Amino acid sequence: FKQKTAYEIMPSLVGSEMCIRDRNSFGQAFRITTAGEAHGPGNLVIIDGCPAGLALSEDDLTGDLARRRPGQRRIVTQRDEPDIPEILSGVFEGKTTGTSIAILIQNRDQRSRDYAAIKDKYRPGHADYSFDAKYGIRDYRGGGRSSARETTVRVAAGAVAKKLIATLFGGQVVGYVRQVGEIVAPVADPGSLTIDQVEWLPGGEPNIVRCPDSSAAAEMVSLIEKVRVEGNSIGGVAEFIATGVPAGLGEPVFDKLKADLAKGLFSLPAVLGVEYGVGFGCATLRGTDNNDIFYVDESIEERRIATKTNRHGGILGGISTGMPIVLRVAVKPTSSLPRDQVTVTSEGDPTTSSTKGRHDPCVVPRAVPIVESMAANIITDLYLQNQK
Repeated sequence: FKQKTAYEIMPSLVGSEMCIRDRNSFGQAFRITTAGEAHGPGNLVIIDGCPAGLALSEDDLTGDLARRRPGQRRIVTQRDEPDIPEILSGVFEGKTTGTSIAILIQNRDQRSRDYAAIKDKYRPGHADYSFDAKYGIRDYRGGGRSSARETTVRVAAGAVAKKLIATLFGGQVVGYVRQVGEIVAPVADPGSLTIDQVEWLPGGEPNIVRCPDSSAAAEMVSLIEKVRVEGNSIGGVAEFIATGVPAGLGEPVFDKLKADLAKGLFSLPAVLGVEYGVGFGCATLRGTDNNDIFYVDESIEERRIATKTNRHGGILGGISTGMPIVLRVAVKPTSSLPRDQVTVTSEGDPTTSSTKGRHDPCVVPRAVPIVESMAANIITDLYLQNQK
């Protein structure tokens, strides 16, 4: 089943200089580079481009890492990782130095033995076959490099980016669960949401599904628990809102803000769809219904141009307008299931596969801080590019 390489098809390529991009980095002015696998010693991120003088310590990173951390709630995987970050460089006496920031998060609770029985099997929904087709070798423990464990360090980088966003222009990025299965939460004004409204229920209890509508949240929890008992999983939608973002970020053609956001968010595991503003809802609208009307907002000290509605999701022509950036990601059901599924081995023999590891019946609640962080990394990158 091995495919021919470009060098086998065109021998003249051997020895030629081919442009190979750095496939483990993202961003230009604020650039993150990650390394690590699901069951390796740990995951590492190197951040280039963070300005000097930002007050930063491990405490600034732990809040979002705790929100992403496995084993914290009954509806998520019970893998118990402390996810304690270690800043290895780029910070001196509590402030960034302007040089590369390296952050390490070690893996502590991996159970590689859970995957021994499936090491030669192609699990439905996983990247096992595509990794073999590309590299001819793969780390079968968990998802290897494609595992969501890699996102720990993206969240750490995102915490730095969020602090820059708040410091440089007073913005913030807040995400929440909009949908699980067919249950959709009615959120009238997402731009006014706070982290506390997402993380806590009105009565003070933890909001384990991260949906700000308490009635919909209860239904979502019941559905997730139901599919878990069935040995199944369920997908959903996470939405984030970035407020306070100045107008003018992004480029008009290939480096559009919406294009960078889409690429960054599609790079996250389990994300199968991205839309912003009214999204695919625009397909049924007339132009008069889709257009947002401009006006002068005099409700703040500094008069500014704004729109009465925000169907454009804060982006026009690939450039931010100053209105809240509203974007949603569709997250697929967890592919790892504790039930037999028909598949084949790496030799092409028919077999069945059942995953014994610890997995989320619904990954959407833990995807929220991951989506926030990736969006923050991208917005920070474009803001710093705009300053140059």
